[in-house]
Amino acid sequence: MRRGKMPVMKIDHIFISHLHGDHYLGLMGLLFSYHLMGREKTLFITSPPGLKEIIDLQFRTSGHQPSYPITYQTIEKGQQRVYEDRNLTVDTIEMVHRLPCYGFLFREKKGTRNIQKDAIYKYQIPVGKMDEIKKGSDFVADTGTVIPNHKITLDPPVPRAYAFCSDTGYTESYLEQIRGVDLLYHEATFLQDKTDKAREKMHCTTIDAATIARKAEVKKLLLGHYSARYKDLTGFGYEAKSVFPNTLIGAEFMEVEVRPED
Repeated sequence: MRRGKMPVMKIDHIFISHLHGDHYLGLMGLLFSYHLMGREKTLFITSPPGLKEIIDLQFRTSGHQPSYPITYQTIEKGQQRVYEDRNLTVDTIEMVHRLPCYGFLFREKKGTRNIQKDAIYKYQIPVGKMDEIKKGSDFVADTGTVIPNHKITLDPPVPRAYAFCSDTGYTESYLEQIRGVDLLYHEATFLQDKTDKAREKMHCTTIDAATIARKAEVKKLLLGHYSARYKDLTGFGYEAKSVFPNTLIGAEFMEVEVRPED
Protein backbone atom coordinates (compact mmCIF):
# COMPACT_ATOMS: atom_id res chain seq x y z
CA MET A 1 0.00 0.00 0.00
CA ARG A 2 2.89 2.35 0.73
CA ARG A 3 4.56 1.50 -2.58
CA GLY A 4 1.29 2.18 -4.32
CA LYS A 5 1.08 5.59 -2.60
CA MET A 6 -2.34 4.80 -1.20
CA PRO A 7 -3.75 7.17 1.47
CA VAL A 8 -3.85 4.55 4.22
CA MET A 9 -5.10 6.90 6.95
CA LYS A 10 -8.23 7.64 4.92
CA ILE A 11 -9.38 4.02 5.11
CA ASP A 12 -12.38 3.66 7.43
CA HIS A 13 -13.92 0.34 6.28
CA ILE A 14 -12.15 -2.94 5.59
CA PHE A 15 -13.93 -5.96 4.10
CA ILE A 16 -12.33 -9.40 4.54
CA SER A 17 -13.64 -12.22 2.33
CA HIS A 18 -12.51 -15.21 4.40
CA LEU A 19 -9.95 -16.39 6.90
CA HIS A 20 -7.35 -18.09 4.74
CA GLY A 21 -4.05 -16.44 5.58
CA ASP A 22 -3.35 -14.83 2.21
CA HIS A 23 -6.51 -12.77 2.65
CA TYR A 24 -5.98 -11.33 6.14
CA LEU A 25 -2.46 -11.85 7.53
CA GLY A 26 -1.32 -8.45 6.28
CA LEU A 27 -4.09 -6.79 8.25
CA MET A 28 -2.22 -6.84 11.57
CA GLY A 29 0.67 -4.86 10.09
CA LEU A 30 -1.79 -2.19 9.02
CA LEU A 31 -3.55 -2.12 12.39
CA PHE A 32 -0.27 -1.80 14.31
CA SER A 33 0.84 0.94 11.90
CA TYR A 34 -2.35 2.85 12.60
CA HIS A 35 -1.59 2.60 16.31
CA LEU A 36 1.97 3.85 15.86
CA MET A 37 0.75 6.73 13.68
CA GLY A 38 -1.68 7.80 16.39
CA ARG A 39 -4.92 7.09 14.59
CA GLU A 40 -7.96 8.16 16.60
CA LYS A 41 -11.02 7.67 14.38
CA THR A 42 -12.95 4.40 14.43
CA LEU A 43 -12.01 1.62 12.00
CA PHE A 44 -14.79 -0.71 10.82
CA ILE A 45 -13.86 -4.30 9.91
CA THR A 46 -16.33 -6.68 8.25
CA SER A 47 -15.48 -10.38 8.00
CA PRO A 48 -16.74 -13.91 8.57
CA PRO A 49 -16.70 -15.12 12.21
CA GLY A 50 -13.35 -15.47 13.99
CA LEU A 51 -11.32 -12.45 12.89
CA LYS A 52 -11.97 -10.39 16.04
CA GLU A 53 -10.52 -13.15 18.22
CA ILE A 54 -7.40 -13.33 16.03
CA ILE A 55 -6.84 -9.56 16.20
CA ASP A 56 -7.57 -9.35 19.93
CA LEU A 57 -4.99 -12.09 20.56
CA GLN A 58 -2.33 -10.22 18.55
CA PHE A 59 -2.86 -6.99 20.46
CA ARG A 60 -3.04 -8.75 23.83
CA THR A 61 0.12 -10.80 23.22
CA SER A 62 2.06 -7.72 22.12
CA GLY A 63 0.92 -5.74 25.16
CA HIS A 64 -0.68 -3.04 23.02
CA GLN A 65 -4.09 -1.47 23.19
CA PRO A 66 -4.90 0.25 19.88
CA SER A 67 -5.10 4.03 20.04
CA TYR A 68 -8.36 3.96 18.06
CA PRO A 69 -11.67 2.08 18.36
CA ILE A 70 -12.29 -0.96 16.14
CA THR A 71 -15.87 -1.95 15.37
CA TYR A 72 -16.39 -5.47 14.05
CA GLN A 73 -19.25 -6.68 11.89
CA THR A 74 -19.69 -10.42 11.40
CA ILE A 75 -20.93 -11.70 8.04
CA GLU A 76 -23.75 -14.21 8.32
CA LYS A 77 -24.64 -16.91 5.80
CA GLY A 78 -26.57 -15.68 2.78
CA GLN A 79 -26.79 -12.24 1.20
CA GLN A 80 -26.33 -9.39 3.68
CA ARG A 81 -26.06 -5.64 3.40
CA VAL A 82 -22.92 -4.76 5.32
CA TYR A 83 -22.59 -1.05 4.46
CA GLU A 84 -24.73 1.82 3.27
CA ASP A 85 -24.37 5.58 3.08
CA ARG A 86 -26.02 8.25 0.94
CA ASN A 87 -23.92 7.29 -2.09
CA LEU A 88 -23.19 3.58 -1.87
CA THR A 89 -24.35 0.14 -0.75
CA VAL A 90 -22.21 -2.95 -0.13
CA ASP A 91 -23.80 -6.41 -0.12
CA THR A 92 -22.14 -9.77 0.45
CA ILE A 93 -22.00 -12.41 -2.28
CA GLU A 94 -21.82 -15.96 -0.96
CA MET A 95 -18.92 -17.93 -2.46
CA VAL A 96 -18.30 -21.68 -2.53
CA HIS A 97 -15.02 -22.42 -0.78
CA ARG A 98 -13.43 -24.57 1.91
CA LEU A 99 -14.14 -21.93 4.56
CA PRO A 100 -17.08 -19.51 4.79
CA CYS A 101 -16.18 -17.03 2.06
CA TYR A 102 -17.88 -13.96 0.65
CA GLY A 103 -17.49 -11.57 -2.21
CA PHE A 104 -18.78 -8.02 -2.11
CA LEU A 105 -21.05 -6.07 -4.44
CA PHE A 106 -20.42 -2.32 -4.42
CA ARG A 107 -23.30 -0.39 -6.00
CA GLU A 108 -23.66 3.37 -6.31
CA LYS A 109 -27.03 4.95 -5.60
CA LYS A 110 -28.70 7.13 -8.18
CA GLY A 111 -27.65 10.73 -7.57
CA THR A 112 -29.70 13.90 -7.73
CA ARG A 113 -29.90 16.05 -10.84
CA ASN A 114 -27.23 18.70 -11.41
CA ILE A 115 -28.32 22.33 -11.76
CA GLN A 116 -26.66 24.08 -14.68
CA LYS A 117 -24.57 27.02 -13.50
CA ASP A 118 -25.76 29.35 -16.23
CA ALA A 119 -29.38 28.57 -15.30
CA ILE A 120 -28.76 29.70 -11.73
CA TYR A 121 -27.75 33.17 -12.92
CA LYS A 122 -30.24 33.37 -15.79
CA TYR A 123 -33.29 32.60 -13.65
CA GLN A 124 -31.91 33.91 -10.33
CA ILE A 125 -32.51 30.60 -8.58
CA PRO A 126 -32.20 31.06 -4.80
CA VAL A 127 -30.16 28.63 -2.71
CA GLY A 128 -33.26 27.60 -0.78
CA LYS A 129 -34.86 26.17 -3.93
CA MET A 130 -31.89 24.16 -5.15
CA ASP A 131 -32.50 20.94 -3.19
CA GLU A 132 -36.03 20.47 -4.52
CA ILE A 133 -34.87 21.28 -8.06
CA LYS A 134 -32.12 18.66 -7.76
CA LYS A 135 -34.83 16.18 -6.78
CA GLY A 136 -36.78 16.94 -9.97
CA SER A 137 -39.07 19.89 -9.19
CA ASP A 138 -39.69 22.67 -11.68
CA PHE A 139 -38.66 26.20 -10.72
CA VAL A 140 -41.33 28.86 -10.29
CA ALA A 141 -39.91 32.36 -10.72
CA ASP A 142 -41.18 35.39 -8.75
CA THR A 143 -43.14 36.40 -11.86
CA GLY A 144 -45.02 33.10 -11.76
CA THR A 145 -43.22 31.71 -14.80
CA VAL A 146 -42.61 27.96 -14.54
CA ILE A 147 -39.20 26.79 -15.75
CA PRO A 148 -39.31 23.03 -16.49
CA ASN A 149 -36.75 21.02 -14.60
CA HIS A 150 -35.14 19.53 -17.71
CA LYS A 151 -34.25 23.02 -18.94
CA ILE A 152 -32.20 23.93 -15.89
CA THR A 153 -30.69 20.61 -14.83
CA LEU A 154 -28.53 17.82 -16.20
CA ASP A 155 -28.97 14.09 -15.65
CA PRO A 156 -26.90 12.70 -12.76
CA PRO A 157 -24.05 10.29 -13.55
CA VAL A 158 -25.20 6.75 -14.28
CA PRO A 159 -24.68 4.69 -11.08
CA ARG A 160 -21.85 2.17 -11.33
CA ALA A 161 -21.56 -1.32 -9.85
CA TYR A 162 -18.47 -3.37 -9.02
CA ALA A 163 -18.54 -7.02 -7.94
CA PHE A 164 -15.57 -8.55 -6.13
CA CYS A 165 -15.75 -12.35 -6.25
CA SER A 166 -13.03 -13.80 -4.09
CA ASP A 167 -11.96 -17.43 -3.69
CA THR A 168 -14.64 -19.76 -4.99
CA GLY A 169 -15.27 -22.93 -6.89
CA TYR A 170 -17.36 -22.65 -10.03
CA THR A 171 -20.97 -21.79 -9.20
CA GLU A 172 -23.75 -19.92 -10.92
CA SER A 173 -25.55 -19.20 -7.66
CA TYR A 174 -24.76 -15.47 -7.75
CA LEU A 175 -25.30 -14.79 -11.45
CA GLU A 176 -28.46 -12.76 -10.88
CA GLN A 177 -26.94 -10.76 -8.03
CA ILE A 178 -24.03 -9.54 -10.17
CA ARG A 179 -25.91 -9.31 -13.47
CA GLY A 180 -24.88 -6.36 -15.61
CA VAL A 181 -22.25 -4.91 -13.27
CA ASP A 182 -19.78 -2.50 -14.84
CA LEU A 183 -16.75 -4.37 -13.51
CA LEU A 184 -16.43 -7.91 -12.20
CA TYR A 185 -13.29 -8.99 -10.39
CA HIS A 186 -13.24 -12.78 -10.37
CA GLU A 187 -10.62 -15.20 -9.21
CA ALA A 188 -8.95 -17.35 -11.88
CA THR A 189 -6.43 -19.38 -9.95
CA PHE A 190 -5.66 -21.88 -12.72
CA LEU A 191 -5.49 -22.19 -16.48
CA GLN A 192 -8.05 -24.48 -18.04
CA ASP A 193 -5.75 -27.53 -18.19
CA LYS A 194 -5.80 -27.59 -14.37
CA THR A 195 -9.58 -27.93 -14.11
CA ASP A 196 -9.30 -31.01 -11.89
CA LYS A 197 -6.95 -29.15 -9.54
CA ALA A 198 -9.34 -26.19 -9.46
CA ARG A 199 -12.25 -28.42 -8.48
CA GLU A 200 -10.15 -30.11 -5.80
CA LYS A 201 -9.04 -26.80 -4.29
CA MET A 202 -12.46 -25.13 -4.79
CA HIS A 203 -11.08 -22.47 -7.10
CA CYS A 204 -11.86 -21.36 -10.66
CA THR A 205 -10.08 -21.53 -13.99
CA THR A 206 -9.85 -18.81 -16.62
CA ILE A 207 -12.75 -20.33 -18.54
CA ASP A 208 -14.83 -20.56 -15.36
CA ALA A 209 -14.38 -16.86 -14.63
CA ALA A 210 -15.02 -15.85 -18.24
CA THR A 211 -18.15 -18.02 -18.36
CA ILE A 212 -19.53 -16.34 -15.24
CA ALA A 213 -18.84 -12.93 -16.81
CA ARG A 214 -20.56 -13.92 -20.06
CA LYS A 215 -23.60 -15.47 -18.40
CA ALA A 216 -23.99 -12.55 -15.98
CA GLU A 217 -23.69 -10.10 -18.91
CA VAL A 218 -21.16 -7.93 -17.08
CA LYS A 219 -19.46 -5.05 -18.89
CA LYS A 220 -15.84 -5.86 -18.03
CA LEU A 221 -13.98 -8.74 -16.35
CA LEU A 222 -10.84 -8.36 -14.24
CA LEU A 223 -8.95 -11.56 -13.42
CA GLY A 224 -6.81 -12.18 -10.35
CA HIS A 225 -5.68 -14.62 -7.63
CA TYR A 226 -3.34 -16.56 -9.91
CA SER A 227 -1.55 -19.61 -8.59
CA ALA A 228 2.12 -18.94 -7.79
CA ARG A 229 3.07 -21.66 -10.28
CA TYR A 230 2.47 -19.22 -13.15
CA LYS A 231 5.27 -16.78 -13.94
CA ASP A 232 3.85 -15.79 -17.33
CA LEU A 233 0.18 -14.69 -17.32
CA THR A 234 -0.21 -14.47 -21.09
CA GLY A 235 -2.25 -17.66 -21.18
CA PHE A 236 -4.80 -16.24 -18.76
CA GLY A 237 -5.72 -13.47 -21.18
CA TYR A 238 -5.75 -15.77 -24.19
CA GLU A 239 -8.07 -18.34 -22.59
CA ALA A 240 -10.47 -15.92 -20.88
CA LYS A 241 -10.84 -13.69 -23.94
CA SER A 242 -11.85 -16.70 -26.03
CA VAL A 243 -15.06 -16.73 -23.96
CA PHE A 244 -15.35 -13.12 -22.80
CA PRO A 245 -13.38 -10.65 -24.95
CA ASN A 246 -13.55 -7.66 -22.58
CA THR A 247 -11.17 -9.22 -20.06
CA LEU A 248 -8.30 -7.55 -18.21
CA ILE A 249 -5.42 -9.37 -16.53
CA GLY A 250 -5.20 -7.91 -13.04
CA ALA A 251 -1.78 -6.90 -11.72
CA GLU A 252 -0.46 -5.27 -8.57
CA PHE A 253 -0.90 -1.46 -8.55
CA MET A 254 -3.08 -1.65 -11.65
CA GLU A 255 -5.76 1.06 -11.90
CA VAL A 256 -9.00 0.28 -13.70
CA GLU A 257 -11.40 3.02 -14.66
CA VAL A 258 -15.02 2.02 -14.19
CA ARG A 259 -17.31 3.73 -16.70
CA PRO A 260 -20.95 2.72 -17.22
CA GLU A 261 -20.66 3.15 -21.00
CA ASP A 262 -17.91 0.50 -21.32
